[in-house]
Amino acid sequence: MARLFFCTLLLLLSACDNSPNLTGDTDLLLDSQHGGGGAAWGLANCSACHSLSMIHRNENNIRHIVRLKGQDSCTGCHGSNGTEAPRQCLICHNKNDLPEQPMQSGTHQHDFVSGADQPLQDRQCLACHLASDMNGRFDINRDLSRYPDANGLPSPYGNTADFCLRCHNRDHQQADFPIINRAFDDPLIAIEDTYIRVDKHGEIDSNGNGSYAGLRNNYVYGSYVECTDCHAMHGTENIKLLIDRSDKGASKLEPLIRKKPYQISVKGDDYSQLCVICHAMNNPQNQADVDTGNGLSGVHLSATSCIECHSHGEAVQAGL
Repeated sequence: MARLFFCTLLLLLSACDNSPNLTGDTDLLLDSQHGGGGAAWGLANCSACHSLSMIHRNENNIRHIVRLKGQDSCTGCHGSNGTEAPRQCLICHNKNDLPEQPMQSGTHQHDFVSGADQPLQDRQCLACHLASDMNGRFDINRDLSRYPDANGLPSPYGNTADFCLRCHNRDHQQADFPIINRAFDDPLIAIEDTYIRVDKHGEIDSNGNGSYAGLRNNYVYGSYVECTDCHAMHGTENIKLLIDRSDKGASKLEPLIRKKPYQISVKGDDYSQLCVICHAMNNPQNQADVDTGNGLSGVHLSATSCIECHSHGEAVQAGL
């Protein structure tokens, strides 16, 4: 009876008060104190306290989706409220409702099973985004799940690569996501060593004075480059999860190029359409003025193998 009274009171209050402001940095996951002292914790029926017509009245970007999807959409942002209800993310984050958050086009995605290429499911979303604050601004230490570092500590992430390396390493992988049966130098497990000691894609081993120097605006030699500048987690047509269009990565690139977008097709060992998104020789050499096939030029010897001279994470021609 007390719980019914409390829920009735909440419902009445919701008719007078505004919905939670999603632009603030709040923790949206409900806990055992939900409802003031836990009166609403463990309830599976959200509508017992929250009228669908009243919630999120000031959140125009999601209000229509919530009203369309109904109470099933609650768990994606707010958790299961102590029940067995599954958390649903893709009920809203999909090609029809929120197609740009994130873009999910392409047959390859980070589904945690190499070579499987199955459509992403809610449980895979939650592996990386357990408790996002859903405020539209990406914060690596709020929007990404916290995994222990090499010392077994839940230390803050310094950058997105730091998050990736918590799994992609040889000796301190996460128990729930082991990477097995890989050669010692396979990038899936070797990337931590090569990234920290050698590559970092420009941070250590290049000053921009070489024969083939040249970068597009907003990228400079010595700057940090995110893993996700080249790798798309949510969907791509390219192997190795390499982005298939410029607006899926290249975070520092000027909007004129990034948002066009330019298409990127990786064929065999020819990565020129990917490289040319950020690289453009100051003094074109070796056919660097030839269109790579996506409308951009600036890298030499396109349509040939890149890995004969460039190898990701190795001290060969300043890495890939």
